[in-house]
Amino acid sequence: MYPIAPSHPNYSSSGTSKFIPEIWSGKLLVKFYMSTVFGEIANTDYEGEIKNYGDKVIIRTTPDITINDYVIGQNLVYQRPESTPVELLIDKGKYFAFTCDDVVAYQSDLKLLDDWSDDAAEQMKIKIDAEILSSVYADVSSYNKGATAGKDSGSINLGTSGSPYQVTKTNVLDILVDCGTVLDEQDIPEQNRWIVIPPWFAGLIKKSDLKDASITGDGTSVLRNGRLGMIDRFTLYTSNNLYTATDGTKTAFYVLFGHKSAISFASQMTKVETLRAESTFGDLVRGLNIYGFKVLKPEAIGLLYCYK
Repeated sequence: MYPIAPSHPNYSSSGTSKFIPEIWSGKLLVKFYMSTVFGEIANTDYEGEIKNYGDKVIIRTTPDITINDYVIGQNLVYQRPESTPVELLIDKGKYFAFTCDDVVAYQSDLKLLDDWSDDAAEQMKIKIDAEILSSVYADVSSYNKGATAGKDSGSINLGTSGSPYQVTKTNVLDILVDCGTVLDEQDIPEQNRWIVIPPWFAGLIKKSDLKDASITGDGTSVLRNGRLGMIDRFTLYTSNNLYTATDGTKTAFYVLFGHKSAISFASQMTKVETLRAESTFGDLVRGLNIYGFKVLKPEAIGLLYCYK
């Protein structure tokens, strides 16, 4: 085998990474990535063309049209609708950069650059996903969180700091219905509703009394096919990226639910470059992704502060 500098990673079968297929016969172990959900729960309607860090996406909002009573013979009063544009600032960025030596690439029958680039893209999605889920809860409407949630009822307990809501297999379906009621009281459309839950929450749903398979929109029980589908108009997504906090002796989860119109996300992979390295025989690969996100409709997103 070609000699390797002491500080250089060993991609042969005797090294830790084992990218040279002397033992693995050219097959890498399948890497399972954490599920990302931001592409499903956020809209990209206003993405437009983003070229640089610091660009702005101007979002035109829809004004509220006034509805008046009418009597025969009256003069009509005309409204001049006005809306204030919202700016979505592209103020965040993440990058990857790595080196692939010519000798390593030549000795391997795997497409290392392609493989590592794909991995970098997946890891970037995970980082951005975690950032969104740990940020947007701060912009939730006061009617859609806390112990007195519900714009009309004010009687729905979604958990508070110091007193998170305990979710069990007995009450898990009830709390999902309560989350739906919170959105109902805000007149949020039933289509395109979502909720992001941790894996243990999904496990409680599967252990709950889901005797009627139609409750999830599927033809068979979740205990048979493992798919959660939809419950009370929510499409359910599981994620390990939800924000958590230590509340006393409990680990509390910031479970988010809402409508796809609530969050807008815009992203652009502005730079992907392959350069020749100056200090070694190899390629330098680097990529820059710039992005931004914003809660456009606080009334269309809710927070369940809960623990198992």
